[in-house]
Amino acid sequence: MTDFMRWLYANYITPQLKKADITGYEQSLSLMDMTLDPELHREYLRAVEFYSGNAFLLGLYTGAGLASQSSQASFGSTQPSI
Repeated sequence: MTDFMRWLYANYITPQLKKADITGYEQSLSLMDMTLDPELHREYLRAVEFYSGNAFLLGLYTGAGLASQSSQASFGSTQPSI
């Protein structure tokens, strides 16, 4: 993970996760916080950091791909619609 992604996780993604609606996930998240020993809890948080950062990047890549597809469609195609 790059320094930028670590900064992004700490300053953008983590605050978003903290204020996210956890309806339906309360028990699972509570168990992860209460039952893991300190070392495993640190490893769990590192895994969350990894997956959150990669999910963010996937969203950027997917969004960029969708934007390029929609811009091509909005300018019209030379192919007739079926």
